[in-house]
Amino acid sequence: MNKLPINIHDLLRKRTIESERVEYKEGWNPESVLHTLCAFANDFHNLGGGYVVIGVREENGMPQLPPVGLSADEIDRIQKELLNIERSAIQPAFNTLTAVYEIQGKSILVLWAAGGEVRPYKAKKSLAKDHKEWAYYIRKHTSTVVATGADEQELIGLANKVPFDDRLHISATLDDLEPHLIREFLKDVKSDLAPIAKNLSIEELAVRMNIAGGTPEALFPKNVGLMFFNSRPEKFFPYSQIDVVYFPQGAGGGHFEEKVFQGPLGQMTKDALNFIKNNYVQEKVVKLPNQAEARRFFNFPFEAIEEALVNAVYHRSYELREPIEVRIDPHEILILSYPGPDRSIRMETLQAGRAVSRRYRNRRIGEFLKELELTEGRSTGVPTILRVMQENGSPMPVFESDEERTYFMIRLPIHEAFVLSGETKTDQVSDQVSDQVSDQVILMLERLENCEDSAKALREKLAISHSTYFRNKYIQPALSLNLIEMTVPDKPNSRNQKYRLTDQGKKLLATFKRN
Repeated sequence: MNKLPINIHDLLRKRTIESERVEYKEGWNPESVLHTLCAFANDFHNLGGGYVVIGVREENGMPQLPPVGLSADEIDRIQKELLNIERSAIQPAFNTLTAVYEIQGKSILVLWAAGGEVRPYKAKKSLAKDHKEWAYYIRKHTSTVVATGADEQELIGLANKVPFDDRLHISATLDDLEPHLIREFLKDVKSDLAPIAKNLSIEELAVRMNIAGGTPEALFPKNVGLMFFNSRPEKFFPYSQIDVVYFPQGAGGGHFEEKVFQGPLGQMTKDALNFIKNNYVQEKVVKLPNQAEARRFFNFPFEAIEEALVNAVYHRSYELREPIEVRIDPHEILILSYPGPDRSIRMETLQAGRAVSRRYRNRRIGEFLKELELTEGRSTGVPTILRVMQENGSPMPVFESDEERTYFMIRLPIHEAFVLSGETKTDQVSDQVSDQVSDQVILMLERLENCEDSAKALREKLAISHSTYFRNKYIQPALSLNLIEMTVPDKPNSRNQKYRLTDQGKKLLATFKRN
């Protein structure tokens, strides 16, 4: 049975898919489905297409369970009719992926129409025999409508303008997509495709996930596939990395600490966020007189940092050879990315949290980040940053760009209580990190004292035979907490790779020995 790279239960609960990207049909209505598929193919707002779920009744946009369901004969007939209208009633011809699911004892059919590569698409207004009128269709909120006036002109202006992340990378091959990364992703997002992914070829996986395109005899990976499912996407997209730089005495102090994060976009983003959280986010608890509950707040609320950094990963240009930079000093955190927001967005409107993007730069990157629950999309990032900074009692963030919109910077000022107390990162970080360190990691730190060793040598010292277990329980936690570092950081899989203690690892080990 075919499966799509989504979790159908999440789809029906509308947790990961917005209402404007999914439409429910109680039964088969070929004309209505045709128009909706055409609208999803046109992908007017670069959201990544959408899904049509047949066999599920909806009420006020919400799916009603248990589903109405479809018989096996109905499903077979629908798939045959769908193939026919895709070839004869939509131009250019369009291919929809389909899958059958069993939900509460009923069969339903899900159609996935990814954003097309040769838009604009138009479809017949009517499937009546003598009707010859065609129209362009787009999605407006939860409805499929005919594109008219300015919308039609704008859609035509998008002719063959496929977002960079959804384009084919013809200098790469499908061998550059790593199946284990794809399987891990499908497992993480609880996709219905995950259980059978190990039995599929890389060609089948890539096509079902829409991370490859071209003709069957000449498939090429798409940029988004290489960004998420290659261990070293920086080979294809130079400087697709996050640089975290800490200035203990400020930018003019002459001393700084830097850590560079590379790798698959999803993992790179998570690693950078964990590093910042573990090393630079501090909590203060203040006991108030005549009040049972203490007041808790942070120097920088982590949710604001997360929204700002994910926003940069989502909206930066991967055609520009500039990294995302996170600059941290005793007074603020800056997140800098290139380029800035579209000129149609006024900075004062953005600062007030009222800006709504007309179109997104990276429709597929956003789609995968949403699946990983790293972003909600739909212009919610800035309002969230404003809200959590206010709830934390922090000064309001500042959003900056220039007239040409060549860059975008988000400034997150530190909570004034941390400035007044004079506390710095190093005052609290040891206790903060030590609470998260397992006994296994401490044992490994002891073996690395005054030396550097390979993973194999460390396993032998610790009498551990299983390499995956060792990496997951020892190496990765220590790396994410900045307790150890690689001797060959630009080549994580180098056969000469060794590990050594960082300054923070040495301090933590000394603290444990004293205690």
